[in-house]
Amino acid sequence: MRGRAGAGAVLVLGVQLPALWLAAAVEVYTSKEVVAVNGTNQRLKCTFSSSSPISQQLSVTWNFQPEDLSSHEPVFYYLKQPYQPPSGRFKERVTWDGNIERNDVSIIIWNLQPTDNGTFTCQVTNWPDVYGTIGEVRLQVVQKVNFSEIHFLAIAIGSASVLMIIVVTAVIICRQRRKKAQEKRTEVADTEL
Repeated sequence: MRGRAGAGAVLVLGVQLPALWLAAAVEVYTSKEVVAVNGTNQRLKCTFSSSSPISQQLSVTWNFQPEDLSSHEPVFYYLKQPYQPPSGRFKERVTWDGNIERNDVSIIIWNLQPTDNGTFTCQVTNWPDVYGTIGEVRLQVVQKVNFSEIHFLAIAIGSASVLMIIVVTAVIICRQRRKKAQEKRTEVADTEL
């Protein structure tokens, strides 16, 4: 009888240990898609949760996969302090904007270009939580809207709004005049009787 109970306990532990291991992993959270205007700066938000206290060995790795699916490029690295890339497209264009105590490992990309379209990945390891999810942010850089296009759109919307107000006002005035004329006819008919 003891042998079966012991085997049962080992079996239960064998099933639960992998579940406990997965529960101890680092979870990473990002905004899945970001749209930014060409030439502007954009904060790429990345936060995490860990079942372990924040350790001195916590590290953050940001990478970039261009839309053309060419090779991954390093963007940023953090281990006790932020390290900018020594070369590549993000050299001197990325800064640390995180706060480890608040579980925030965000960065800012400066002077966005259409070539920055692609997927940024954020990975956090917090010893002993070395496994976990990798956060992804898909960045789409769009061209600036010309002033003339904005001006034209504002005029079109403004004109349509003014026209709508005029039509509604005209309808209200016509109804009031009809109502007064109806009342006058009713009054004249009453006096004739």
